[in-house]
Amino acid sequence: MTTINDIAAKVAEENGLTKAQAKSAVEAVFKAVTDAALAGEETSIPGFGKFKVKETAEREGRNPATGATVTIAASKKLAFTPAKAVKDALKA
Repeated sequence: MTTINDIAAKVAEENGLTKAQAKSAVEAVFKAVTDAALAGEETSIPGFGKFKVKETAEREGRNPATGATVTIAASKKLAFTPAKAVKDALKA
């Protein structure tokens, strides 16, 4: 697993920054993606992918333990679609 500290260390190493500066920059990127998602906007990072909010409608489901019908509330989730370059790199 990669953590935010691991990402910040790599950014610091590759860009001549301190780890604190790099961590601040990485956190700012994640905050910008989060803020855009909260506003219902899509974030596109060329060569990496897109983050966008997907909404699911209310639906009926079943409680597996009792078999009773339950209503599953509508919800929103943040979806990521990788760019072609990332998909191709994963295939290799």
